[in-house]
Amino acid sequence: MTGPGRRNGNELPIGRRMAELRARRGMNQQVFADRIGKSKSWVDKVERGVRTLNRLSVIETVAAALGVAPNVLLAGRARRETATDSGADVERIRAALARHDPPRSGIAPPSVRHLDDQVGYAWTAYRNGHHSQVLRMLPDLIDDTRHAGHAQPADAPTADLSVRMYRLAAQTLVKLGEANLAWLAADRAITTATGDPRRAGLATISLAQALRALRRGRLAMTAALTAVHQLDLAPARVFLPDEPALTGTLLIEAALAAATCGDDTAAGELTERAARLATVHGHHHHDNDGIGFGSTAVELARALTAMRLGDHHRAATTHRQATSGDGWHLLPAEHRAAHLIDITRAHLDLGDPHAAGRALVTADGIAPAETRIRPAARAALTAVLRAGPTSADVARLAAIVGLTRQ
Repeated sequence: MTGPGRRNGNELPIGRRMAELRARRGMNQQVFADRIGKSKSWVDKVERGVRTLNRLSVIETVAAALGVAPNVLLAGRARRETATDSGADVERIRAALARHDPPRSGIAPPSVRHLDDQVGYAWTAYRNGHHSQVLRMLPDLIDDTRHAGHAQPADAPTADLSVRMYRLAAQTLVKLGEANLAWLAADRAITTATGDPRRAGLATISLAQALRALRRGRLAMTAALTAVHQLDLAPARVFLPDEPALTGTLLIEAALAAATCGDDTAAGELTERAARLATVHGHHHHDNDGIGFGSTAVELARALTAMRLGDHHRAATTHRQATSGDGWHLLPAEHRAAHLIDITRAHLDLGDPHAAGRALVTADGIAPAETRIRPAARAALTAVLRAGPTSADVARLAAIVGLTRQ
């Protein structure tokens, strides 16, 4: 059972840790207070949890008086978490994408239905921000799906499965900063989807993300708009109930791509088209295909396009409005945490590192893997630390991922 004042079985509040370390060094509260330039009352209140020790500059002073590194004071007895080492997982995915061997004779590949369930489970893990779990699953899913494709190359369920699996690989790799490998996986999805506008549209979402990560905004916008055009021409579109959400998501990708290459007119027009679709068709979330679309998703994209076009005030204002409504909490954890990490650039460029730090800490509470695996999150956290004194929560997050203030 968790003891009083503990967050879990072995983690003490920072004030209690300060008291333990002070007592171990044989200092009473008055002596310690004199060493750090505070009053005895201040020390007593911090140790009892009445007052919060929440400034990194003060934490560093306290740690120095106790003869420990700030990370020791922040981490206390708790096991220090480290950012997941995803390098080995990426190499296994790279190897799986490089293999083209046919199935071994006499060994039947897993059924498409079984693989579909596994890929669905992996997509659920992705949307919940469990990226380490997805990384562990992907190499086997790539191999097994490829073998299933050898057995039933022209089968529509197999094509659907392949597109879903390669999309998942591409979007996960984008998060890890592996844009070239993500582009390869997305291209495999596009190749598998050839001839079916809906499959091609789904694959293009991931392709556009990979191209944006490669700083090929114009190519990403063209790809997304081509997929929208193909959906508009599809004779069977009346039978596609999720077509508005797919189209809307592609328009958002096109708008973000336009902003990446500085085309503010196209970014605005595309965002407005997506907004009109969201207004007419409302929120849509498709478990199998990882599509989350609605007014809130459009407004978050509007904030990011403004940020990428350099209008940081509008980006911050739109972000605040979009995240204050009920729709924000309906989005997948991955989407919310990723957005909070991305919007830190606007806060930093506005000279508000505290808001950037709060966004990162909030993102870590929603989906820890987003802040602990993504290079973009590490870069944002480094920028916050370099900007000056930070809160204890930001310092604790920095300690978890192994960063110190430069």
